[in-house]
Amino acid sequence: MVLSINQPAYLPWLGYFERIARSDVHVVLDHVQFEKNSFTNRNKIRVKEGTTWLTIPVATKGKFGNLEIQNLMFAPPDKWRAKHWTSLKMTYSRAPYFDQFQQAYEAIYMQEWSGFMPFVRAMLMQHLSDLGIKTPLVFSSEMEANGQKSDLVLNICKALAAKSYLSGAQGRGYIDKKAFWDAGISLEYQNYLHPVYKQVWPGFESHLGVLDLLFNHGPDSLKILMTDQTPKS
Repeated sequence: MVLSINQPAYLPWLGYFERIARSDVHVVLDHVQFEKNSFTNRNKIRVKEGTTWLTIPVATKGKFGNLEIQNLMFAPPDKWRAKHWTSLKMTYSRAPYFDQFQQAYEAIYMQEWSGFMPFVRAMLMQHLSDLGIKTPLVFSSEMEANGQKSDLVLNICKALAAKSYLSGAQGRGYIDKKAFWDAGISLEYQNYLHPVYKQVWPGFESHLGVLDLLFNHGPDSLKILMTDQTPKS
């Protein structure tokens, strides 16, 4: 059984979903500390001039060091949802498949949410459905997940009886290979080669949120996302 783990992210990039698609189970690591200026609450979308950031404002004042992602709340006033949806409509209304997905995403953006994770979880499930990825998800906040960095990853792998761990590229810098070897768990590292595809504006910008691909290519998105991958162990 191949397992992958990643922190939750707002409008994740394509490599995020490639790793989920190649896994038998994916763990959303939502019980760890929120990192400022990470991709947890922001990503870029395509605009005529290039790219622009969409960032969810979260309440962090006086909370760093004791602020797990699962406990994140939106910073008042809660006006970002309407602004983000307006930005997406203005940018992608000309995209070939925007109309196909508009109703589902507008409903998510217009709904009132109790906190960051319920919103991001709903978005992630919608992304996976639209891409056709059926990998089961487990949320670390709903399981016994102890330890830091490599120990945490290994403990999750053991708890879920994984035989292989598919790590992100940065795992090379902190994964304790011997500990995984001793536990009988093989290691593989993602080496994602970002595909180039037609976007709504001339030219190409990579590493955007997944909606850029979905709105532009609809049912072909998963095929494009998984193109020309060369994983290395």
